[in-house]
Amino acid sequence: MNANRRILFIVALMLIGLAVATITNVALNFREYGYNNAVEKSKMTAEIVRDGLTAHMVNGIMDKRNFFLSNIANIKDVKSLWIVRANNVVTQHGEGFQNELPRDAIDREVLKKGTMIREVTEDAKSAVLRVTIPYIATAYGSPNCLACHNAKEGDVLGAISMEFDINDVRQTGAMTIAKIFGINLLFIIIALWVTNYYFKPYMKLFENLQRGIKKARTGDFSFRFTTTLKDGGNEVAEEMNTLFEKLDETFENIKHDLSTFMTHSTSKYGDPLNAAGGIIKELSDVYKFKKTIELDSNKEEIYERFIYVLKDKFHFSHFSLYEVDKASKTRKLIYITNNKSFCFPSVDQNALECRAYRTNSDVYSTDFPNICQHCSSENKEYSCIPFNINDDLALIFSYSTHDLKTIEELNLTLASVKNYFEAAKAVIESRTLMDKLRDSSLRDGATGLYNRRFMEEFIDKSAEQAIRSHVSYSILMIDIDYFKMVNDTYGHDAGDIVIKSLGEILKSSVRKADLPIRYGGEEFLILLHNTTAEGSLEVAEKIRTHFSEMKYQFGSESVQKTLSIGISHFPSDADSIWKVIKFADLALYEAKHTGRNRVIEFKAEMFKGGDLF
Repeated sequence: MNANRRILFIVALMLIGLAVATITNVALNFREYGYNNAVEKSKMTAEIVRDGLTAHMVNGIMDKRNFFLSNIANIKDVKSLWIVRANNVVTQHGEGFQNELPRDAIDREVLKKGTMIREVTEDAKSAVLRVTIPYIATAYGSPNCLACHNAKEGDVLGAISMEFDINDVRQTGAMTIAKIFGINLLFIIIALWVTNYYFKPYMKLFENLQRGIKKARTGDFSFRFTTTLKDGGNEVAEEMNTLFEKLDETFENIKHDLSTFMTHSTSKYGDPLNAAGGIIKELSDVYKFKKTIELDSNKEEIYERFIYVLKDKFHFSHFSLYEVDKASKTRKLIYITNNKSFCFPSVDQNALECRAYRTNSDVYSTDFPNICQHCSSENKEYSCIPFNINDDLALIFSYSTHDLKTIEELNLTLASVKNYFEAAKAVIESRTLMDKLRDSSLRDGATGLYNRRFMEEFIDKSAEQAIRSHVSYSILMIDIDYFKMVNDTYGHDAGDIVIKSLGEILKSSVRKADLPIRYGGEEFLILLHNTTAEGSLEVAEKIRTHFSEMKYQFGSESVQKTLSIGISHFPSDADSIWKVIKFADLALYEAKHTGRNRVIEFKAEMFKGGDLF
């Protein structure tokens, strides 16, 4: 029910209530008035009868009283009239006529109590008022009752009963009530019409305001208010229209301006209010994220932040994050849930097999069956999203679920996820550049191997952990035999060629877990991770043999060189890696002084004692 109908309904109820109250009051009063008139008439009739009977008694014509009473009974509206004698009158004057005896209980009760009784008997066709009035003996009135009757003051001498036809009164009352009802009904109709006529435009304006405000609550300020009013209501509508126009324009501008801060779409927010609020909240979260990672010292810490955000904020349960080296086209795993890979192992060696990286576009399993032929997520839905950092680096974010509904819900969060990656893009690029600069400072320019500075940092960080974790190292100290002669004879360019070739041999002869280092000049060092003494000797011989087979053409001369290698083991030879390096150097010294081109393992007798450092 709208407001206009509600008001009309309330007004109608009030008017009907007033009409009912008025009609009820009039009906009751009219009925009472009619009854009272009949009672008053009965009292007058009783007095007339009393006076007439007294006159008959004084004149000695009591036997003629029936004529008098029958004439009284012919008065208008009197249906019947009779008198009854009390016992004291019967004792003194006899019972009188037959019709003067008590007829019913009312007569007897009035004679007994001396009080008037009235009773109404009515049905659908008639209405009769019965009134019985006692005659009380008194010496103070006129006539003096005690002069003729043997009675005391206040005794009941008799009673007169009358029946009045009050049907006319009832009908007149009914007609009056009907007229009043008609007048009230007409008044109600006129009042409702007037109320509706004058209030309806205001109610329409009110309903218009309700609809507009309801839309505004959802952020829709496009609603415009209309009214037929020419007074203050029209001014209200115009002011509201002006306000809504300004709000609509303002929130659209806010949404547009805020969205410039967010690289990707935020269409998940339906209306301008929610859109503005959502963008501001997301912008705030992304800003806090960016300010946090700007203080992180390396990429690894930034990646850990990403992983936390993906888990805690976006609720990804199974996902992976890869780093792609664009130069080598290789892919390195940063994080994966439950160690369950999304792709075949070959993709790590050739990133071009990753459809998302190769096409630089988002890949959704929902788009086409088996859309990426190198993905191993069988019976799962998955998405792979590439993020280009710079010309050298890219990231691949992949996630999967067991059902279509969940993957679609996660896909809806991608716009926000991409905003985080975009915010971190410059920071990751900066850390990548810093890593490159640092890496270049820790590498030898000629061979690409790590230098002695890197080795010192590595040992300082890894020594204690190696002891706690029971990690062992074999140290190979390598030196090119008679290398100075190459520089002196063929020049430093020739020496650089020999150095570079040895660097390539070292890199190809060890595992990824091992660490080949250019220790200085023509000296090289290798840290073999968790290898046996036999294994280290095998690697050393492999390197020595391979290098000795190398032939260098300097001008017209073909030159071959050899290596001397010393080996020591951590922690079996010493509890300090630096001591083990010194012991490997002593073994190298022994190899050089026993003929060169050989591998010598450290023995305790090689150490003559004293301070190693």
